[in-house]
Amino acid sequence: MSRICTICGKKPSAGRTIKRRGLAKIKGGVGQRITGTSKRRFLPNLKMVRVIVDGRKKRIKICTKCLKAGKVKKAV
Repeated sequence: MSRICTICGKKPSAGRTIKRRGLAKIKGGVGQRITGTSKRRFLPNLKMVRVIVDGRKKRIKICTKCLKAGKVKKAV
């Protein structure tokens, strides 16, 4: 199952974490140095929600931004 919002198409994006070492200059040190980077994924905040689509109840994955914006009508 893919991690994609059915409404807006939001999906995971790539990024990286940065490892730093040393004391910051503002704190009296010589500055921070980057000692390594590693890849990571930023996942969208998806929820499985029962909604009404074309007059029928369906379970779809929606990001919380679309849910808060009221882009779909929830089935009760």
